[in-house]
Amino acid sequence: MDGAFPFLSPGSLATALVAINFVAFATFGVDKAKAEAGGQRIREDTLLALALLGGTPGAYAGRRLFRHKTRKQPFSDRLFGILVVQLALAAFAGAWVATG
Repeated sequence: MDGAFPFLSPGSLATALVAINFVAFATFGVDKAKAEAGGQRIREDTLLALALLGGTPGAYAGRRLFRHKTRKQPFSDRLFGILVVQLALAAFAGAWVATG
């Protein structure tokens, strides 16, 4: 994909997705550790922004492994909403590519 947007190559996008998922996962772990230690927490908006930027799988994995933010219903609803929108966009993109 040579041209004006070389950073949009499949390899670059895959690398970015792996990175954002790692960051989202780690951020959930850090926030859980801070919560247990009584330290300054990471804002929920930051956790949700990481998911919105493509880190939803990492956010869900961190949530599950660290047992963090699992009972916060507004947060859970927002994270699920992000997942639904991302899946809908992925389905749309897949259909668009498949139809030419």
